[in-house]
Amino acid sequence: MGSATIDSTRRRFLRGGLRQGPPTVRPPWTDDDRLAAACTRCNACVTACPEGVLRAGDGGFPQLDPSAGGCSFCGACATACAEPVFDRALTPALPVRVAVAEADCLAHAGIHCEICRDACPESAIGFVRTTGRIAVPAVVAEACTGCGACIGPCPASALSLTAVRAGGRTA
Repeated sequence: MGSATIDSTRRRFLRGGLRQGPPTVRPPWTDDDRLAAACTRCNACVTACPEGVLRAGDGGFPQLDPSAGGCSFCGACATACAEPVFDRALTPALPVRVAVAEADCLAHAGIHCEICRDACPESAIGFVRTTGRIAVPAVVAEACTGCGACIGPCPASALSLTAVRAGGRTA
């Protein structure tokens, strides 16, 4: 089973979804190449996740579901896996960062909301006041672990995870 490649773009196209959606976020300390090479899709990592934020995604490969909560980086997924899928030396553990869709954000619409800041365990979301407006969210990229804890609580679904390019900038 391990020789397959994971092509989520092709899957999305074949299902009629031409729009580029958010990246598929894999469990921490792994990526598509490691999963394709070694994952048997046994779901041991999904079952072991105490936060319940991992699920079987397209093709049965595990992925993080940030709408279910945030990853605490406890390592239970890596410990439960009998295959060489996880490498705890990989940094960052999750190569994604949170992004705010200003058009959907309540604070950007002038409605007081700071739920994302309150949900972030790393204090990676601050609020800055703009001239004559309600404070709006500002992500401190260096502090964001990509855990996704802020995504589920957002009442406007204005947050998503964005892939990080080399050098730490979002793609």
